[in-house]
Amino acid sequence: MVQAYILIQTEVGKAASVAEQIAGITGVTLAEDVTGPYDVIARVEASNVDDLGRLVIAKLQEVPGITRTLTCTVVHV
Repeated sequence: MVQAYILIQTEVGKAASVAEQIAGITGVTLAEDVTGPYDVIARVEASNVDDLGRLVIAKLQEVPGITRTLTCTVVHV
């Protein structure tokens, strides 16, 4: 299982609706609108890195209102 945090920038005024839409996507375990340089943070899970990439590119980045994403993969050192 691969887990990651996705830091998301949105269009002005779209953070709440983007977080709500993302929360309903399979693989997203948490999505919240936040303050700071990013507008939404999502925690996601996938079976492998390729599936994680597909989740981000094919599903998350297609949500209207998203302008940029940054994927931070969880590591266990």
